[in-house]
Amino acid sequence: MSVTVFIQGRKDVKRWHLGKRWLMLPVILAALAIILYQNSNARFVDQQANMNSERLEREEQKQQVLNLKQATESQLSLLVTHVARMQAKITRLEALGQQVASQNDLDGQFDFSDEVGVGGMSDLGASVELNQLIQDMDKLASQIDHREQQLSVLETVVSNLHIDKERYISGRPIAKGWLSSPFGLRNDPFTGRRAMHKGIDFAGAKGTEVVATAAGVVTWAGSMFGYGNLVEIDHGNGLHTRYGHNASLSVQVGDVVIKGQKVASMGSTGRSTGPHVHYEVLRGGRQIDPQKYVYRKAG
Repeated sequence: MSVTVFIQGRKDVKRWHLGKRWLMLPVILAALAIILYQNSNARFVDQQANMNSERLEREEQKQQVLNLKQATESQLSLLVTHVARMQAKITRLEALGQQVASQNDLDGQFDFSDEVGVGGMSDLGASVELNQLIQDMDKLASQIDHREQQLSVLETVVSNLHIDKERYISGRPIAKGWLSSPFGLRNDPFTGRRAMHKGIDFAGAKGTEVVATAAGVVTWAGSMFGYGNLVEIDHGNGLHTRYGHNASLSVQVGDVVIKGQKVASMGSTGRSTGPHVHYEVLRGGRQIDPQKYVYRKAG
């Protein structure tokens, strides 16, 4: 197959005969164009894939950095929590130690406000890892807990000794006044007959302070038949004290009172002939002679 091309010139017409090779040229060019396009497209796809891969790698690295940051922040938060917990325990320990030292006149030997003296030569050791530091702090916190428990027990023992002294019944139940009727048999002021007087009467001016003869808990604060306005205090170990015929009361049931604290004002309520306080000491629920408690030395 061949193609003849006629070209009109100035003088004559030229004839150009195209063979099969010339006819295949467009096909070859088209094929080359397709190959170039496919190669270019393949390179573009490869470049795009490389870019996506790099982008994914950067995102993965970014996520790793974020995870590391979060892990570091978590460990730092844990470390801060440990330090805060230890600081609180040490503060409590110092307070307990100072209190025990003060109660036992040891302030000059133990000053918990000063730093503990340490020192000495030391070789430069390896750096401490965070996990090891946290383990060491846990161990130290456990030791502090143990020491705090020991010091709390010591404080309790000391406090109980102090409480025992406070619960020691002694002295008169009035600030001012005089003994007007002892414990034992006497002529009843209302009937004139012999009757058992189960307490001691202290007379004085109306309104005179009535005070607790020992520390304890108020178990009665109100009117009681025969006693008028009465205060009863439980001192533990089966011992109670009563303060009767008061004009007014200064405490309520459940109050904790200390030795020498005002509990009432002297009056003449109930079965009474004049301003006084009827004072009783009970052991195991039975009245006993209060005189040995009134006149014994304070504990």
